[in-house]
Amino acid sequence: MPTTITSISQLDLNGTYTYADYLTWRLDEWVELIKGRVQLMSPAPRRAHQTVSTRLTSVVENHLFGHPCEVYAAPFDVRLTTSNANGDAQITTVVQPDICVVCDPQKLDERGCLGAPDWVIEVVSPRTASYDTRTKFELYQEAGVTEYWIAFPGEKSIDAYVLDDGHYQLRGTYDGPGPMPSHTLPELTLTWERVFTGL
Repeated sequence: MPTTITSISQLDLNGTYTYADYLTWRLDEWVELIKGRVQLMSPAPRRAHQTVSTRLTSVVENHLFGHPCEVYAAPFDVRLTTSNANGDAQITTVVQPDICVVCDPQKLDERGCLGAPDWVIEVVSPRTASYDTRTKFELYQEAGVTEYWIAFPGEKSIDAYVLDDGHYQLRGTYDGPGPMPSHTLPELTLTWERVFTGL
């Protein structure tokens, strides 16, 4: 039986792990697995981060009432797999997006989402800017996440990307009053004001 990990100090941060390993961890800190490598998450996010995340989740959740798609906010495990991955021991990437929308119920189980969500939103904190705009950008693109939004609370803006022929294309930068259309949910009414007013 695998040893239960209760402290980051028990992990080799230069080693590689799988989802099977991840399931044995009982850590106080949040971590993600990126292609087998442990990625420590930032400490409690700032208020602006939480405000933007909560407002986005609320609007999307209200819209999806009675809709087949579901929205989830962190912490929610998303296991990004390769086509030949077979079982927990072969999954090497587990992320916890700030917000994700999943429209295929076959991807959902009691442990989270297995496969690429349809839409992921990451809300940038000062310490996660490079991680969200580079590492996760490339990861979500490779995994086939159709739509990826990066929200910048400090700048009061959102960059919206849509996957086109395997590569993200910038669909829009929302940095002032007006609608913020979603490719995944085109009927969703979401405005810049609803997310950023008062920040």
